[in-house]
Amino acid sequence: MNQIRIAVIGGGNMASALVKGLAGNVTAASNIWVVDVNPAALQVLAAQFGVKTGSDIAAAIQGADVILLAVKPQHMDQVLQEIAPGLAGQLVISLAAGLQTRQLSSGLRGHSAIVRAMPNTPALIGRGMTGLFAMAGVTPQQRELVSAMLSAVGKILWFDEEGMLDAVTGVSGSGPAYVFQFIEALQKAAQEVGISAADARVLAIETVAGAAQLAATSEEPVQVLRERVTSKGGTTFAGLTSLGNDGFDNVVANAVKAAVARSRELGAQ
Repeated sequence: MNQIRIAVIGGGNMASALVKGLAGNVTAASNIWVVDVNPAALQVLAAQFGVKTGSDIAAAIQGADVILLAVKPQHMDQVLQEIAPGLAGQLVISLAAGLQTRQLSSGLRGHSAIVRAMPNTPALIGRGMTGLFAMAGVTPQQRELVSAMLSAVGKILWFDEEGMLDAVTGVSGSGPAYVFQFIEALQKAAQEVGISAADARVLAIETVAGAAQLAATSEEPVQVLRERVTSKGGTTFAGLTSLGNDGFDNVVANAVKAAVARSRELGAQ
């Protein structure tokens, strides 16, 4: 069992997902210390995973090999101020959307062993997708450690340009919400054509889940999978034609671009 010591600052949903994946897999639960201002959240984490918990950031980072920042962007400045005096070469991983590594480094008095990560909520069930970028101060060994940590909750992709993480935010970071809204719309449409609410929910969720799993496990391009369902002049062809006429592709593209723009705005602020 790896004995890497990890300080997790923040005890929200994403932190919980990562703790679940890390404890007992990447390191022993007793090597993970979670800090949060919410005692109830800490109590749940301690009970579920057997990790250490508390409200003292300075105590948590002392002796830690990795500091995982899982707080909202608007709270980051204060957290960085509390962390900076106790830094001693630790690897810092930030999950905050939009905040660039140069901003984090500035708040940490020039510290450069920083990785920026953009995970998404399916990490809660071990099916996350995380985009990663490392500053020059991150060693190859630390990079391997980050890969192991984030792979514990899903798949990862490393990027050489930090700006690509804004694009990742717009696609996979915000993407689950687009999918959830599509499921809502499909469920509502099912009810409008006479299917009960309960049955509509099952039909919508299982259709999306099954299609996604087929795409994930097939070696065929998604376009080919779509074409195989679509017979010229058939029911699916009629439905896809309607989607095209309503600008479905543009709607999705505009949603992604809006999220990317917002991520860049957050960084600029």
